Amino acid sequence: MIDLHMHSTFSDGELIPSEVVSRALFAGYTHLAITDHADPSNLEHVLKGMSHVCDELRGKVGAKVYPGVEITHVPPRLIAPLVALARKKGAKVVIVHGETIVEPVPKGTNLAAIRAKADILAHPGLITEEEVLLAKKNGVLLEITARRGHSLTNGHVARLAAKHGARMVYNTDSHSPGDFTTWDAALKIIRGAGLSEADAGRMQKNALELLEGRI
Repeated sequence: MIDLHMHSTFSDGELIPSEVVSRALFAGYTHLAITDHADPSNLEHVLKGMSHVCDELRGKVGAKVYPGVEITHVPPRLIAPLVALARKKGAKVVIVHGETIVEPVPKGTNLAAIRAKADILAHPGLITEEEVLLAKKNGVLLEITARRGHSLTNGHVARLAAKHGARMVYNTDSHSPGDFTTWDAALKIIRGAGLSEADAGRMQKNALELLEGRI
């Protein structure tokens, strides 16, 4: 299983990076990205530390581990330069924290993230059809999430993405020990969003292609 959205003690996660990896391995993950929350205050620090951790773990654990960030709650006009900076500083996965309905995310975040060609727009809430069409054009993956609260709009995201052919990805947005899902549990969440097992397979393929640089 591939999961490209999770958090450690580098931001608001409960686990140090090595335990994030350990619990992900136990759940059956083969590829994962640790994507801690970032803004101008900590982005470079987070990526420097996480890149070091990933380098140290490479070849020593049974999964491929990638450094990333989730650009979170920043003014929309800062998103494009932060996406560019994250990539320059070594992020293999750049996520933007989308306009979830359970947090006061600045209006315009979804559109700014898609225009900036972030890799993944996390839990994009009540994303518009126009934004979905632009995400398809720009190759931005739209997230179907296991995260409580954020998952309330999975069905809306899935319906519009399927209607317009936008690419999707499944992630857990793990913060705590109990947040990691097995593939069987992931399939139930994906099917609960109105998607099929074939869609789930395509989402895993999309994640792998992102890691391999084909998107």
